[in-house]
Amino acid sequence: MRALILVDLQNDFLPGGALAVPRGDEVIPIANGLQDRYDLVVATQDWHPRRHGSFASSYPGRKPGELGELAGLPQVLWPDHCVQGTSGAAFARALEMNRVEAIFRKGTDPRIDSYSGFFDNGHRKSTGLGDYLKGRGASDIHVLGLATDYCVKFTALDALRLGFRVTLVEDGSRGVELQPGDVARAVEEMRKAGVEVVQSADVPA
Repeated sequence: MRALILVDLQNDFLPGGALAVPRGDEVIPIANGLQDRYDLVVATQDWHPRRHGSFASSYPGRKPGELGELAGLPQVLWPDHCVQGTSGAAFARALEMNRVEAIFRKGTDPRIDSYSGFFDNGHRKSTGLGDYLKGRGASDIHVLGLATDYCVKFTALDALRLGFRVTLVEDGSRGVELQPGDVARAVEEMRKAGVEVVQSADVPA
């Protein structure tokens, strides 16, 4: 069975949002157009409590984009984003949700960040996504969404570690690009790890 994971297609990651991904809105029509090509569609959702440990605002004098530490791991400090119950945490209005069978929330623990849709950054807690996909009989996983160089990358790499065949839909993803070249480096890292990289037009109907 082939499954599609829609990664964090939420208002705060779209233009005008608290942590806007450049041209992030361009992935929504691609996500909508691809869903009918899969046996199963699921979505991940950043769902942070207020004063999450990844927010720069939690540390007086610190600014978004700076590097800190959280739970013993290096941590990029972000603007407050995808706070539970806010409009910024909601899925993009234009995203079609009728084929999304399950939503997996991440980043709910204020003490550690969670880029991957499968685990927190320290691999200490599971979201249940891996067990759900295996329980449904999924073996091939396609990933798209926001952002290529963070949550998409770590979701794809964790899917590989769990034994799935993994494909990145490259044009269905956009990156934060804190440093020039971050997106290209992320795609290459995924490719070297064993992720197949395709364009949406290459996905069989």
